[in-house]
Amino acid sequence: MATERNHIPELIDKLEELPPERIAEVEDFIDFLRQRDTDRQLTHAAAKTAEPNFHKVWNNPDDAVYDAL
Repeated sequence: MATERNHIPELIDKLEELPPERIAEVEDFIDFLRQRDTDRQLTHAAAKTAEPNFHKVWNNPDDAVYDAL
C-alpha cells in the first residue's frame, strides 16, 4: 500500500473522535477514492489494449502531414 504505515495510528485516533455520521462520510469518501482509482486503471488498460488498432489507422502516409503539427 502506498500509505506509510506510521500514519495509521494517527488516522485511527482522528476517526475515533468523529461522530458516527462523520464516520459514514469518511467511509463513503474512501470508497469513492478506491472506485476512482479502479476506473482510472480500467481506462488506462483499455487505452493500451486499443493502441495497436489505432496505430494501424493513424500510421499511414496520407496522415503523415498531421504528425508534424
